[in-house]
Amino acid sequence: MQLQIITPDKTLFDGNAKLIQLPGTNGSFELMENHAPIISTLRNGKIKIVIDNNITEWIHINSGVVEVLKNKVIILAEPSLN
Repeated sequence: MQLQIITPDKTLFDGNAKLIQLPGTNGSFELMENHAPIISTLRNGKIKIVIDNNITEWIHINSGVVEVLKNKVIILAEPSLN
């Protein structure tokens, strides 16, 4: 699925992902290929991104919003200062 993580200043990630684990405000959750449409708020935490060849990337955010629709995931995030 296509993933974009965007902050007010720059794009943190733009590419394909096999699995995305997110710090939701009501608990952590995962997104995989063909996930149902969803809009959710995110809390302070790490986003886990598993890309091809099982390479994992981590991005820390303070908060954000995620939208999933037709295998496209867009995350509008406030970046962490860490």
